[in-house]
Amino acid sequence: MIEVGSLKKGMFIVYEGEIYKVIEASKHFMGRGSGLIRTKLKNVKTGLVREVNFPSGEKIPEAELSFKKAQYLYNDGDHYYFMDLSDYEQYALPEEEIGDAKWYLTENLELDLVFFEDKPIGIELPNVVVLEVKETEPGYKGDTVSGGGKPAVLETGLKVTVPFFVEVGDKIKVDTRTGEYIERV
Repeated sequence: MIEVGSLKKGMFIVYEGEIYKVIEASKHFMGRGSGLIRTKLKNVKTGLVREVNFPSGEKIPEAELSFKKAQYLYNDGDHYYFMDLSDYEQYALPEEEIGDAKWYLTENLELDLVFFEDKPIGIELPNVVVLEVKETEPGYKGDTVSGGGKPAVLETGLKVTVPFFVEVGDKIKVDTRTGEYIERV
């Protein structure tokens, strides 16, 4: 059992006998009394998205899932293909199941496939991936007054803010949980 206050995006729970993936979870507190946890849940089997409000402090069961080490192979526009590293079996997941994780997928990336009842239902990315900068403005000497950064487009199409010294062709580490630049490799 897991407390609804600790629900996070990407978790899998059992609600009313069905398995749901948490798409959004936010906390709302009233002036008096307990708070409310507002969630958007996506049914794993049907794909139906519904909004559910839980009273703060309630507990719900977490889905019992299994994980297999896999390698990302390619996508054909509609589906993303993965290979199980233990038995070399290939699995295809539709783009809706991948979601925002598609911005971090590069060929041969090792990750975890999430299974429920021997059927793949999603992926779990490593915390950090290395991506190449494909497009960014050139940095100018003395352009560090603001202390900020400049926009960059990476090899997967992901847009991040990078420091001024990062150039086209550089490889950078990106946090897959936040989508932020970490360091140059």
